[in-house]
Amino acid sequence: MTTVSGKTKNGFDYEGEYEQASAGRVIWTATFRRDGDYAGMRHGCLYGLQDAAPATLDDLVKADIASTWTDAT
Repeated sequence: MTTVSGKTKNGFDYEGEYEQASAGRVIWTATFRRDGDYAGMRHGCLYGLQDAAPATLDDLVKADIASTWTDAT
């Protein structure tokens, strides 16, 4: 597992983990907080990342985590 953290565009902090599953698939889970208070959890999966460099992979996972929280309908 690889750990990531960041802040969404709407001001929530998140901490998450991801791992490469198989065939370029990455699964992740994240916990969101605002001012230290629990706000929720999300999980997701990215596909087609078999050739992604480790630094790029971090950025892609972080972007997916943030967009899942901020673009939820």
